[in-house]
Amino acid sequence: MFQVNDVIIYGAQGVCKITGTEEKTVNGRKKTYFVLKPVGDQGATIFAPTDNELVLRKMRRLLTKDEIHQLIDSMPEENAVWVANENARKELYKSILAKGDHLELIKMIKAIYAQKVQREAEGKRLHMSDERFFKDAEQILYNEFQYVLNLGSKEELMNYILKRIEKNKA
Repeated sequence: MFQVNDVIIYGAQGVCKITGTEEKTVNGRKKTYFVLKPVGDQGATIFAPTDNELVLRKMRRLLTKDEIHQLIDSMPEENAVWVANENARKELYKSILAKGDHLELIKMIKAIYAQKVQREAEGKRLHMSDERFFKDAEQILYNEFQYVLNLGSKEELMNYILKRIEKNKA
């Protein structure tokens, strides 16, 4: 499945490199853990049990450059639907973040952004929870895109996405 030196996505932590495995004794039981180093924070270390199915579901391979291009190309067509009920929206967004489905993250980002623009036009601010969901979704999506496309900053990535979308319109 996963091996040392693989670069993967690990849940909301984003892009991580598997730097090794370690055996640790927890509650009197010896377990083997993947040692993960988040690419954006080399000082951090994550230990993921190799035998925990829930944890392993958080680990997945990175998208390829072609897969990212397909997602970017689909962005203009993706419909963003705002959920008016705040509690239902929070539950939906928590679920989307937990699953990490790229298309759903894109729809979520678009919906929150549209709501932000509308509220700003009314002289209001976006709810703090929606801002947090927006930032978390961006972090998950953009972290992977930046790594795979070898782009250094969020601004570079945004320019890359906008240029690709504009090119496809022409």
